[in-house]
Amino acid sequence: MNHIHKNPAVLPLILASTSQFRRELLTRLQIPFTAVAPDADETALPDETPARTAERLSELKARAVAAKHPSSLIIGSDQVAYLGSQRFGKPGRRENATVQLRAMRGNTVIFHTGLCLLNTQTGRCQLAGIPTEVRFRDLSNAEIERYLDREDALNCAGSAKSEGLGIALLDYMRGDDPNALVGLPLIELSRMLRSEGIDLP
Repeated sequence: MNHIHKNPAVLPLILASTSQFRRELLTRLQIPFTAVAPDADETALPDETPARTAERLSELKARAVAAKHPSSLIIGSDQVAYLGSQRFGKPGRRENATVQLRAMRGNTVIFHTGLCLLNTQTGRCQLAGIPTEVRFRDLSNAEIERYLDREDALNCAGSAKSEGLGIALLDYMRGDDPNALVGLPLIELSRMLRSEGIDLP
């Protein structure tokens, strides 16, 4: 997704992500941007907390594209879902999604979204973490299978696409920004962009 930057005084905005969900969210701010795939190892480090993993990887993704984009503002974001010591990534396969949803039913899962805005002209790096508490209903096996029959949830952390049918799996969501759960915390990102001189309403 490439856009023309008409104002030379404003640094080009780069989204270090191939996620269609993050692209769609960023489009809401009506700022021209380019999406670039980051080459980053997303493996958690030993003894690293889920929150730290999400925040570290958001910065890692931004820095992974920095060399090719000098004098730019680069957005990196990553999300880790966890329940106690158990982490829930993108399931990839239906069998994995079934296991995840059975583990999460009746429980409150934290979806921690890391956000980084890196100015490659000045070196300034803004980093934040936005947690969202998600309470899953005590789902029956039949409800889980019906959901997976109808929703393509294999490419989202925790198998629950809240912007789609996944909302029906939940008792509640609690957090500072509903967009964070989808993958990009727009309220915090807007603060970061304003601090870099980007005009937003």
